[in-house]
Amino acid sequence: MKEKISIGILGLGTVGSGVVKVLKNHDEVEIKKIAVKDITKKRNIDGLNKSMLTDNPQTIVEDTDIQVVIEVIGGINPAFDLIKTAIKNKKHIVTANKELVAKHGAELFELAKKNNVTILYEAAVAGGIPIIMPLKLSLGANNISKIAGILNGTTNYILTKMDTEGREFEDVLKEAQDLGYAEADPSGDVKGFDAAYKIAILSSIAFDKKVDVNNVYIGGIDNITSTDISFAKEFGYKIKLVAIGQMANDNKIDVRVHPMLVPKTHLLYGVDDVVNAVMVEGDAVGKVMFSGPGAGDLPTASSVVGDLLCIVGDLLLDNTPIPLMRCKQRNGAKHLEIDNTRNKYFIRVNAKNVPGVLGDLGTICGNNNINLYNIVQKGVLEDGSARVVLLTEAALEKDLNKAIEEMNKKESINKVQNIIRVMD
Repeated sequence: MKEKISIGILGLGTVGSGVVKVLKNHDEVEIKKIAVKDITKKRNIDGLNKSMLTDNPQTIVEDTDIQVVIEVIGGINPAFDLIKTAIKNKKHIVTANKELVAKHGAELFELAKKNNVTILYEAAVAGGIPIIMPLKLSLGANNISKIAGILNGTTNYILTKMDTEGREFEDVLKEAQDLGYAEADPSGDVKGFDAAYKIAILSSIAFDKKVDVNNVYIGGIDNITSTDISFAKEFGYKIKLVAIGQMANDNKIDVRVHPMLVPKTHLLYGVDDVVNAVMVEGDAVGKVMFSGPGAGDLPTASSVVGDLLCIVGDLLLDNTPIPLMRCKQRNGAKHLEIDNTRNKYFIRVNAKNVPGVLGDLGTICGNNNINLYNIVQKGVLEDGSARVVLLTEAALEKDLNKAIEEMNKKESINKVQNIIRVMD
């Protein structure tokens, strides 16, 4: 029996530093090398042995003594090529890189299979929340019908502040950047790309099909206003950026990310601030929810080191690391186009304050197979125009789009200002 497993770490940023801190409590692991961009940079890690640092990551993936490589660089380059080299050199991989797994996971998993090594990526989806291993193991008896989650803490923080303090998007975004919750370029978060990578990964596991992230419908929160949030609250909803993966008709899957009005009765309604949550619906278990910190140094490091110790435990016993965690997807998923999805809708309209305008809106909806369950005029603005809010029953997206086109052409209607889908 071997006493220690030698590992290398690619990256020593926020997550990498957290990994090193957590590993101080685990004697069965020995960090041999850590790749960084700048060896001279000061690190907030007590007792860090600087002799382990290298600015040449290639030395880690080619070192014959290193058995497991932890990748916490993020992004595609140079992470993709480094991991491919490590796999070809028979090294097991632990990664927190959601973009890499979503875009190139299929290729990497196939390469890992050929080289008889394992890739684990619990930290790539929900930070410190365990969800991938539960999906593969604990919930393995279920046919999963739906996953719905709040998978981005930055957007959840922004929407929560807009809800509780009545502030506008740009104002809260700047605060989130000042606090370190949002990047200088926040588009990956606020436009929904980050959550899209994560729901693509989860859907691949849940439905046992390769999900191409390019086929995931993506909408962001940058068009949400305090007015939308205020009206949603009046009707008993909160607006959240929700990632959904669910089975549809004809063996297709419906995978998407966009803002939604979440009702008080839903499990995701009370998930606020930077907290993440994932709801899973299975035929045996019913609905279960996993919730907690979706980012941060130590929470994410918890998942990274958890994956590492799973591999290490088996290597110390000379076993193949957790074969059930290996990728099983063989076939690509058939995606349901967004135009063919059925949704309930919140529609905010600016109209002329004239008799018959509500009737015009109702007629347009009726002519396009859309049933309204609420239509309310919400006062008159300073310019004399009227605010009108419509809530619909479930309708086809393509019918909704036709109705919106007709509304924008109607003389009594100035503009459809926003459309937000409503969660069941």
